[in-house]
Amino acid sequence: MTLVAPPIPPDVCSTSAHHTPSEVAILDMATAEKMAHWLGFLADPNRLRILSILAVKPHCVGDLVNLLQMSQSAVSHQLRALRAMGLVQGHRQGRHVIYELHDDHVLTIYETVLAHLSELHGL
Repeated sequence: MTLVAPPIPPDVCSTSAHHTPSEVAILDMATAEKMAHWLGFLADPNRLRILSILAVKPHCVGDLVNLLQMSQSAVSHQLRALRAMGLVQGHRQGRHVIYELHDDHVLTIYETVLAHLSELHGL
């Protein structure tokens, strides 16, 4: 990830107490595109519902099927996609694979978005 400090244009109009343009680091386009793709991937209600369950505790596919009232193939499809994006991981426990959030970063993202929406919309 490369952060770029943009040149300061002579006609900057902001007198805000926020950062001056020379203090702002702007994402390079490649990093911004990767982030947009990753964030766009999260924009699926079923994936978010799975993450909401796994944010509480790990579960196997059968548990998720029952909780979400979705088919096993649909849940498995979403879990494969979530695993491919590095959001969840699974480990074998006997005959079952137990899925959990990949790390605390995923939980932080989930909780931060939920808190923000709660403040805005009283969720």
